[in-house]
Amino acid sequence: MEKVHFIAIGGSAMHNLAIALSRKGFAVSGSDDEIFEPSKSRLEKQGILPKTLGWNENNITPDLSAVILGMHARIDNPELLKAKELGLPIFSYPEYLYEQSKHKKRVVIGGSHGKTTITSMLLHVCQQLKLNVDYMVGAQLDGYDCMVKLSEDAPIMILEGDEYLSSPIDLRPKFHLYQPDVAIISGIAWDHINVFPTFEDYVHQFDLFCQKISKNGVLIYNTEDQEVNKLGEKYQSTLSCKPYQTPTYQVTEDGVVLAHGKQHYLLQIFGAHNLQNMMGAMALALEMGIAEADFLTAMQSFTGAGKRLQKVIEKQGFVMFKDFAHSPSKLKATTKAVKERYPNRKVIACMELHTFSSLKKEFLPQYHNAMNAADEAVVYFSPDVVAHKKLTPITKEDVFHGFGGNVLVLNETQEVLSKLESIDWSNAVLLMMSSGNFDGINYEALGEEIASKL
Repeated sequence: MEKVHFIAIGGSAMHNLAIALSRKGFAVSGSDDEIFEPSKSRLEKQGILPKTLGWNENNITPDLSAVILGMHARIDNPELLKAKELGLPIFSYPEYLYEQSKHKKRVVIGGSHGKTTITSMLLHVCQQLKLNVDYMVGAQLDGYDCMVKLSEDAPIMILEGDEYLSSPIDLRPKFHLYQPDVAIISGIAWDHINVFPTFEDYVHQFDLFCQKISKNGVLIYNTEDQEVNKLGEKYQSTLSCKPYQTPTYQVTEDGVVLAHGKQHYLLQIFGAHNLQNMMGAMALALEMGIAEADFLTAMQSFTGAGKRLQKVIEKQGFVMFKDFAHSPSKLKATTKAVKERYPNRKVIACMELHTFSSLKKEFLPQYHNAMNAADEAVVYFSPDVVAHKKLTPITKEDVFHGFGGNVLVLNETQEVLSKLESIDWSNAVLLMMSSGNFDGINYEALGEEIASKL
């Protein structure tokens, strides 16, 4: 029996891999100095929750097949030092995913935005068509109790390819380690500026990703993204490069209608960026042997990826959505999508600057005009979060000018709630966008409260 130990098992990605390996029949152990929900309950249910918190070098024994190191661990971690001393195989999270899938066809979804959506679309179709695939998704999707599946018999592994670093001792981007047979790049928009300090450095990571695609492999690329299109053209001679773009579609009262071939498909998703993502997913599906008609038929029941334009409430002429959008490109696409879907309603877009990049003063101009599609736009940031991330303080004026004006900038949660309470929500849409929760706003409770006053 394979015996593996996780250093920093409580991470959002790490605990999913630990559960997947346990379900595969591995003997799994792990340690961490803090484990939060939902990781804690999930590990406990699987029977692999560490009995005590903290690091203990006695956890590292010579009979371990592998030690898997999470980003949360430091390079001087005593368990890591012991593993090195014993000469044990040490893997980062992505390295071990490759190890488990190297005999399978690997389909890797890369891009600054759209990764989770494309991955979840592909998985939804596989589920509808009852296809057996292994997978790894970076976000929690509805209907799944674990976002990693590993098996002996699935011929294909679908991997969401994150460009962030692999581990404290492996500073390569995760998606450089998967060596795809089929890959997609959905878009390139500068992110993770704490790791990639220039746009050129960031773009270079996607160039390297293309170089990792297997010989005679396939690169599916978005022609509407300038940087992605350059890569598609660059690798035409060495890879099978297949372009895609946003299709022509019609917005109706019932939803979005897509004409393809001689058929019309009524979709529950909306927004040009989502339709673009769907065409990328369809190109991937074709490489997996799924016919376009079968793909689109299955997509009619797809309601969206978790926290991606997720409807919170719809009641008496009021609709509220929550979305993970936080980068400039995501913000612009999501706001535009909602206004396009509800052209005759007032759209109030509210976003939180929460990530390292978004809170850096020099990055703020990247948000110029990002929320112009909304009728009213609110931007929130917490000075405490800026201080916690050890960043140079930013002012409301910095944010206002970064967005190019036309936004109300607030830095207290209560100010956000007071602003929302002052709005007439009849025939209106509220769009809440953040990778956080505005320091404590319960979206569901907020939606119910607004609806109750209509």
